[in-house]
Amino acid sequence: MAGYVLKRLLSIALTMAVMSVLIFWITQVMPGNVAYMILGDFASPQDVATLEAKLGLNDPAYIQYLRWASGLLQGDLGRSLVMDRPIAPVLWDAVGKSAILAGISIGLVALLGISLGVYAGVRHGRISDHIVSVATYINIAIPEFLWAIVIVMLFAGYLNWFPATGYSDLSSGFASWARHLILPVFTLVTGLIAHISRLTRSSMIDTMQTQYVRAARARGLPEKLVIRRHALPNALLPTITILAIDVGIMMGGIVVVETIFSYPGLGRLLMFAIQNMDVPLLQACMMVITFVYAAANLIADLLYAFLNPKVRYGRSSSE
Repeated sequence: MAGYVLKRLLSIALTMAVMSVLIFWITQVMPGNVAYMILGDFASPQDVATLEAKLGLNDPAYIQYLRWASGLLQGDLGRSLVMDRPIAPVLWDAVGKSAILAGISIGLVALLGISLGVYAGVRHGRISDHIVSVATYINIAIPEFLWAIVIVMLFAGYLNWFPATGYSDLSSGFASWARHLILPVFTLVTGLIAHISRLTRSSMIDTMQTQYVRAARARGLPEKLVIRRHALPNALLPTITILAIDVGIMMGGIVVVETIFSYPGLGRLLMFAIQNMDVPLLQACMMVITFVYAAANLIADLLYAFLNPKVRYGRSSSE
């Protein structure tokens, strides 16, 4: 297991190195001139040339990459061109707010998605199973941005129950903090609940038909005990590992949701960097998102190995 963990950590390091090159290349070929974005369209060529020299934009691409990458390895994320301030404090503040949003969302997804999946799987073929299946199909078919628009129109516009945009610190009171989180969390949760509940349902149906579940029933154990002690732990094995992967998938949804709800997290900061051609800030945001996705996949693999001792990494199926 220790060897596998080391191998996966080396794989993440290699992934981050490759992605750093790719991210740097993408930001280099993006249209627009950073100097003009900072100084304005009517800046003189002399002022533009001076700023380009100051920012090192005239250096060869590999020199610019090595300078940027060496800074990353030392914990220096650079300086925002638009805000003219160090990126690290702004970025980590945004990451913290996104972590709150993602943490609450993934917790609700686990609780509600698994509960719905188990409920539908145990009642396979009944009306309640069909209702859950149809509802999850609808959730999967509707994209997050459409859910966000509908939710804002209904709960913020028509009913006026919650604020449509913004964020409130805990220092302003728990009620205000929670009210600003409810709509973006609800939007993120809807799609992922459908994903988790359908996976749990399928796994539960297969597990309920296994030999050890039938043997438990033959011994006269109550059905609730059979489900809780024998079926559920095995049915949840693929679901728990997929939950870790969903953390990475959620990063894409957070960009959309934070933009629509004006939530000051990592997704909105990324959009700000794109709109303002703030290349160092854009690079830092993309590297953080890449790391989160890679770490989520590592957690998923480790959870699967921990929950399923039969797994033998690095060996062929014939062994």
